[in-house]
Amino acid sequence: MTRYDRYSLSTDQQQQQKHREEPAGTAAEQCQELDVVVAGCTTTMTDEELLLLERANAERDEIFLRYDQGRKCDSIDAWEDPMFEVYTQADRYGFLHPSEQIKTKDKDLLQRKIEMERLKKWVKMHQNWNSTATKENLRRRIMKGIPDRMRPAIWRNLLDLDRQIKENAGMYERMLKCARQHSPDIRQIDFDVNRQFRNHLFYRERYSVKQQSLFRVLAAYSMYNTEIGYCQGMSTVAAVLLMYLNEEDTFWALDVLMANPRYAMHGLYIVGFPKLMRFLAHHDKILTKCMPKLKKHLDKHEVHSVLYSLKWFFVIFIERIPFSLCLRVWDIYMMFGERVLTAMAYTILKIHKSELLRMKDMDQVTGFLQTTLHKDFGYSDDHVIKVLQNSMDELKKLKLLNMPPASANELPTVPKGQTVEPSAKARIGHRNEQFTEREIALKETVLHRSESKNEEDEEQYNNGEVRTGAAAEDEDDERTEKDYDDITEDTVSQLHTVCRW
Repeated sequence: MTRYDRYSLSTDQQQQQKHREEPAGTAAEQCQELDVVVAGCTTTMTDEELLLLERANAERDEIFLRYDQGRKCDSIDAWEDPMFEVYTQADRYGFLHPSEQIKTKDKDLLQRKIEMERLKKWVKMHQNWNSTATKENLRRRIMKGIPDRMRPAIWRNLLDLDRQIKENAGMYERMLKCARQHSPDIRQIDFDVNRQFRNHLFYRERYSVKQQSLFRVLAAYSMYNTEIGYCQGMSTVAAVLLMYLNEEDTFWALDVLMANPRYAMHGLYIVGFPKLMRFLAHHDKILTKCMPKLKKHLDKHEVHSVLYSLKWFFVIFIERIPFSLCLRVWDIYMMFGERVLTAMAYTILKIHKSELLRMKDMDQVTGFLQTTLHKDFGYSDDHVIKVLQNSMDELKKLKLLNMPPASANELPTVPKGQTVEPSAKARIGHRNEQFTEREIALKETVLHRSESKNEEDEEQYNNGEVRTGAAAEDEDDERTEKDYDDITEDTVSQLHTVCRW
């Protein structure tokens, strides 16, 4: 049996395989047999804490059991498994839409025809990956776009996954087994898997095969990289990787994006968010130098970069630009690394500069950058990528393409794959309440928007400028939901949900 076969077994077969493979004994004994270091927790616990720990362990076991059972699980609530009658068509990437929203069939057919013409060249490049000709043509052809059916193979090569798996044989299975016994992040992982891409064919059904894979990848990684554990945003990155890679490949692809200095996403998710701070500072520097008028306009309306750019950097533009364009950006990102993110952030504002300058308030700007562009970017993918390439050349001449050097804490400092037993508070579920000055400043910046809007609404109410009826309630509910999704969830929620051991 290969390392992939057991994930495609039926539920009964998986259970039998599990009993055959899992060593007997305590959790610590199991991990020791798996050559994993487990540091015992010496903190004396009160009776109340012991009771809470017992409940937390039972909850983790129950969550794992539900994912083991998959669609046979008898505890799927109606709200967890919504019906999608309204979504009658899927686009070429698997996302579901109402029939009236599918208006690009002719465009998709043309794109597929172009990809078929390029496919032979990509197949030949893949077969001769290490040749001089491939190295000379690869960058140019990636800018033109990787054919979708070649994306799995090319992503694997760009991230050098064969080497990763060969050098770490068996590690994924070991981390997954230890996650069953130790991971304090299972509840949050389960929560995020349940809401990730539910409008996609792979993830629409609760405990579907892909939901099971996503859960296992994130659970295993929470034990492999204990400096991060699990943080919101990682589920989005892993879910996109799983659309093109198998389960174990996704685990190692996620690790490459986190740990390889070319990408170094590790610094986005650790305490203090040091890389996010560096991205934001460099983004503001680019705007000040290249588009001072727009920067002044955004500052006037208190549209700080943290309010609109978090998903640009945290999850590589997912759900901020159309998915087809986002995949093109991911292709280029895997080739060139983090500088693509700063250049693409600049490109978005440069392309839409005139429209942004006509906007009169914060909500209009953030709504446009967070929602409107995701639905319709306004320009073809090819045009945007050409502008991105020009932006990279422009920023390179200005010596602004690359960010300042990273601080030491942006890369992993603790050996990975050595499981350190979580603290009592982490195992019970208590969250870290001691934030750094940077975290506090970030939190206050984001909350300022909500507070300002509440004061504005109160002033309108006092002046008699108040809407009445269901329309007003619907508009307020829509704004509140949007604010939470786009602002609080991506920043403040991260500050409260990242578990520190």
